[in-house]
Amino acid sequence: MQQWLDLVAGWLPPFAWPWLWLLLPLPVLMRWWPLRDSQAPALRVPYDPARLQLQASSSSAGAWFAGVLLWLAWLCLCAAAARPQQLGEPVEPPREGRQMMLAVDLSGSMSEADMQLGGRVVDRLTAAKAVLADFLDRREGDRIGLVVFGQQAYALTPLTADRATVREQLRDSVVGLAGRETALGDAIGLAVKRLREQPEGQRVLIVLTDGVNTAGVLEPLKAAELAKAEGVRVYTVAFGGTGGMSLFGVQLAGGDDQVDEATLTQVASETGGRFFRARDTDELAGIYAELDRLEPIKSVGPAVRPRIERYPWPLACALVLGVLGLAWRGLRA
Repeated sequence: MQQWLDLVAGWLPPFAWPWLWLLLPLPVLMRWWPLRDSQAPALRVPYDPARLQLQASSSSAGAWFAGVLLWLAWLCLCAAAARPQQLGEPVEPPREGRQMMLAVDLSGSMSEADMQLGGRVVDRLTAAKAVLADFLDRREGDRIGLVVFGQQAYALTPLTADRATVREQLRDSVVGLAGRETALGDAIGLAVKRLREQPEGQRVLIVLTDGVNTAGVLEPLKAAELAKAEGVRVYTVAFGGTGGMSLFGVQLAGGDDQVDEATLTQVASETGGRFFRARDTDELAGIYAELDRLEPIKSVGPAVRPRIERYPWPLACALVLGVLGLAWRGLRA
């Protein structure tokens, strides 16, 4: 018996308001309702809905059939009132990611063509854009903003889940857009300002630069103190080739780039981040893959199944059965 009950329970949809099934015997109870004086004025209707009941009449099979239809209509109406629901397909909740600012150097040195991308020589900014675009594709669930800096720092994109917009703004950025010098400290300070209102533990700043702080009003180490006070982890990436010069497309040997690795390292360690050094595109791609590991997107929570309302079906059946029952009764009257 219990197996049959379990089978029926699994087949029937759940109801949001099951207590409305208590209305099912209402037509029978209405038979016992005290009638008004027949002489009193009353509104007359073709039928009395209180008398919708199954009538087994030996004199008229038609009346019996009409009663069955009306009882079935009342049954469907009670089912619709109880709000049958069906569980939909499992839906995964959105991932909980990071509140991440990207600060990209647009100073004059980023135009140096000492990078290889797809078998051709490109400038540093073009190589950085390609790697960052791939990085953005993997950060589903993050809210990301974009800061560019040269002689001054500008916030091109506020924190947003629309990574396509960030990618477009990055793609349209050009060397010298913010000036030819490098205001590294100002860029860190501006990004920290945009992150300070975000949830603790999720504030992340990634700085990509190929030079030394040469402009701005805020020193990088002072900006690092501000970032630490606001709970912002700063990852610094020093990007540049071997320092060779390009002459008519031919790479010439030269010294190392003037990158202030000591300051960048101190900025990162002061805020709980890390310093990275990339001299080519492959190393830069590896760094951003490592950043994915260091700042993982939290896994999704348990899947949920939405409830789909199914009351229109029994409501439609009640309407059809009610019309048929009344029409049949009218024909047999």
